[in-house]
Amino acid sequence: MAKNLQVTPPGMVWVPGGTFRMGSDGHYAEEAPVHRVTVDGFWIDRTPVTNRQFAAFVEATGHVTNAEILPDPRDYPGALPHMLYAGSLVFRKAKGPVDPTQWSQWWEYRRGAWWREPYGPGSSIRGLEEHPVVHVAYVDALAYARWAGGDLPSEAEWEFAARGGLEGATFAWGEVMRPKGRFMANTWQGQFPWKNTREDGWEATSPVGAFPPNGHGLCDMIGNVWEWTQDYWQPRHATDAHKSCCIPKNPRVAAAEASFDPAQPSIRIARRALKGGSFLCAPNYCRRYRPAARHAEPEDTSTCHVGFRCVRRGSP
Repeated sequence: MAKNLQVTPPGMVWVPGGTFRMGSDGHYAEEAPVHRVTVDGFWIDRTPVTNRQFAAFVEATGHVTNAEILPDPRDYPGALPHMLYAGSLVFRKAKGPVDPTQWSQWWEYRRGAWWREPYGPGSSIRGLEEHPVVHVAYVDALAYARWAGGDLPSEAEWEFAARGGLEGATFAWGEVMRPKGRFMANTWQGQFPWKNTREDGWEATSPVGAFPPNGHGLCDMIGNVWEWTQDYWQPRHATDAHKSCCIPKNPRVAAAEASFDPAQPSIRIARRALKGGSFLCAPNYCRRYRPAARHAEPEDTSTCHVGFRCVRRGSP
């Protein structure tokens, strides 16, 4: 009877705990090895946090996002003063085929881009109130989650929820990308980064819930926007089975340092694991529109294709 009296947190879904096979041995190297993980039950947002919801948070708290703050030169050794300004990463479609290793051909660190002006000064979120909020760094997502009475999911919690009860399935809905020709998520169709045929109906983000929910009733776990998790990035999964519900409240400094980007040894900014893929994931470039997929993102970075959702832990 007590469980029946429990009030469901607004906009959240209860995901019963369990043990599952996390990761993949058949796709990108960072998804391996497949290993068994046990998670406790938790509440999770049915959709990513929207512009409307984030606006309410900012109005209530006065929160200033990382994209609005002038970068600290001490964090970027060697950077020239004119290179340091408030802004965020914005995708710009290439004019034609480009070298897929040269990401600067389609990414621009745009001055004045932030969540209210996602494409820079003069742009707006008018009409995008129910789209996922973007241009939020890790600290912004965590601040919202704490204000909302929750937390950010661990990587294991996120993947367990995204699978929707389908053990080992490639996608959140099964083994076929488009069952009976139906689009199940907001991803890129055509040739990335220059030709998007928009067969799914969207060029960039879509309203949350525009695509079918998974087996847990969760929307946009795949595509639309990448989502922050609590976990520090590691290049491969641990090989030993372990229980994962969340990272410790005071994670060891070593865990953060292990997540630093070895390609940029002078920049000492921790990276976190992103999950879910985005509207920029394409078959010819980034097949990360799967529950097992993961990506490293520096904590201070915000972009036009990264958002988040919250969890609450405890009994239903």
